[in-house]
Amino acid sequence: MKKALLWCTLLLSTQACLATAPYLQANKLPAAELTTQLVQVEKKLQAEGFTVIGRHLPKGLPTHASLVVTDPAMLEAVRTIGGSGIVASGIRVGVKTDGTVSYMNPDYWYRAYLRGPFKTAQAPAKAVQARLAKALGDGAGFGGDVAEADLPNYRYMLGMERFDSSNSEIGSHASFEEALKTVQDNLAKGVGNTSRVYEVVMADRKLAVFGVAMNDPGDGEGAWVNKIGADHIAGMPYEIFIVGNKVFALYARYRIALAWPALGMGQFMGIISTPDAIRNTLSRVAGGVPPGN
Repeated sequence: MKKALLWCTLLLSTQACLATAPYLQANKLPAAELTTQLVQVEKKLQAEGFTVIGRHLPKGLPTHASLVVTDPAMLEAVRTIGGSGIVASGIRVGVKTDGTVSYMNPDYWYRAYLRGPFKTAQAPAKAVQARLAKALGDGAGFGGDVAEADLPNYRYMLGMERFDSSNSEIGSHASFEEALKTVQDNLAKGVGNTSRVYEVVMADRKLAVFGVAMNDPGDGEGAWVNKIGADHIAGMPYEIFIVGNKVFALYARYRIALAWPALGMGQFMGIISTPDAIRNTLSRVAGGVPPGN
């Protein structure tokens, strides 16, 4: 926050000073096993009209999980926007055995994922945020701060990837149907030691998104999330998405930085091999050829 405020002061711009955090704290639950916590949180979310589409219990993170839900009005906004906006379909909630609950800040993530068209989705986005707060509690933001104006073109630092960087494309097929079947089949088979957490398919718009668990003990989530901060569990799972006949996964120097915007350069260097490892894994799921193979 101090860094964001200093930046705002230097720019002397009221609009630029509006910073937001990637996560919001929810009301804490009594300590319990993860499955018990997930059931409790699911019930709260369902009571507010959310639909549960996936549970994520990452390998190597035995005290952490995330829950993914959808909202009908937000899905309709995503459908209308189309294209890469499909990646914004899932709403992620983090849960820990100690009772800590957090959730993605819709204002932060939708600004980043929907980019320019975000303004057309502000009404359902605000409604999602209000209902998440009603269901789970309206706590403080955490995880770092990014200026609202920077989120549509966010990058961690000069020279690193943005949302629309070309190396986010990881596969191409003859048709949407072929791309969809390839990803579905490969996740079902556990290609690359992966598994499906959730999927949203809009076949009429030739769009789909999947939450992917990366389970490899050497370079899966447990190997790098623990190094940079598992409290950001509401930033997971990672997404792979289809637009037309092409398959994409946001390159990790963007996707990880967006989920951990306060990450220090030393921490980032500690997972220097992770972006390419993620791309290689998800390229296999996409049916493409991993770089260098």
